[in-house]
Amino acid sequence: MFTKINYEGSIQAQYNTLATQLDALLTGESDQIANLSNASALLNVFLSDINWVGFYVMKEGELVLGPFQGLPACVRIPVGRGVCGTAVAQKATIVVEDVHAFPGHIACDAASNAEIVIPLIKNDEVIGVLDIDSPIKKRFSKEDQAGLEAFVDVLMKHIYTSKRLSILGKAFYYTCSCIDSSNMQT
Repeated sequence: MFTKINYEGSIQAQYNTLATQLDALLTGESDQIANLSNASALLNVFLSDINWVGFYVMKEGELVLGPFQGLPACVRIPVGRGVCGTAVAQKATIVVEDVHAFPGHIACDAASNAEIVIPLIKNDEVIGVLDIDSPIKKRFSKEDQAGLEAFVDVLMKHIYTSKRLSILGKAFYYTCSCIDSSNMQT
């Protein structure tokens, strides 16, 4: 059973505790939807002043909505469009202090004012993104960015080791040489 804790210490120490929690929460579970769902739920409990947190996964050349916490969201995002699509195109984390000033921002929730998107990269291919929105402008600091990137590093250890990766679509099967696709079940 998961128990909510009080995160204490510096922001870095709090993110270290969060990463440890994520590792413990996902250890032993190979289902991709379950792991992405628990990761988004854990972030929703941990982060203050956010209104949406979740994942988009690459399928057939575009981002498709995955597990999340928040209001219903845009289902498909083309690469290069909006903050999420731009993070994929650049293969880099993007922190937006004011989404209304970001060219081509896709407004899924009118209350969002700031956003951070961290790409999920395996074998130099973006296979998804972690997307977090906030109603507070300038919500995400450099410390948040570093902590969330470390969170994604832990997550990647758990969601891309199973032979059952059907949530990610065909694109990932071609990029991961560690998986024998002849034994996969979709």
